[in-house]
Amino acid sequence: MNAISIALTVNGERIEEEVESRLLVSDFLRDRLGLTGTHVGCEHGVCGACTILVDGRTVRACLMFAAQLDGAEVRTVEGLLLADGELSPLQSSFRDSHGLQCGFCTPGMLMTATELLSHGSPLEREDVREAISGNLCRCTGYETIVDAILAADRVQRREDA
Repeated sequence: MNAISIALTVNGERIEEEVESRLLVSDFLRDRLGLTGTHVGCEHGVCGACTILVDGRTVRACLMFAAQLDGAEVRTVEGLLLADGELSPLQSSFRDSHGLQCGFCTPGMLMTATELLSHGSPLEREDVREAISGNLCRCTGYETIVDAILAADRVQRREDA
């Protein structure tokens, strides 16, 4: 094994690990850290199920090596919960708008939406549709997902006002 030492922050927790140079981030998160919310679908970066945030930007965890995370701040779907364990406004919007069915694409959709909402500018329906175009969903038809993200945007705007 060609071990590499990495130090990173995952969902606010400092982590130091030895990783094999070819270990994928998706496998590192799921198998080493037990963060199974990062789903593995296509393993080619096409479906978006493994989307996470690295230093605030969405990345496909199935296309990145864990060794590349050294010094990074990583956020997974498990990191979206509020400090008191309650759902975030985005997660609540998905629940309330029926933005999920089987749930397989949901973590990737939530992480994509998290980055989109972090930009701070008011969202239009087309903005959301474009942002999630790299995330595949076979159940919802996308409309309720778009509705959920727009609802979260409205909640965020009210809280910021």
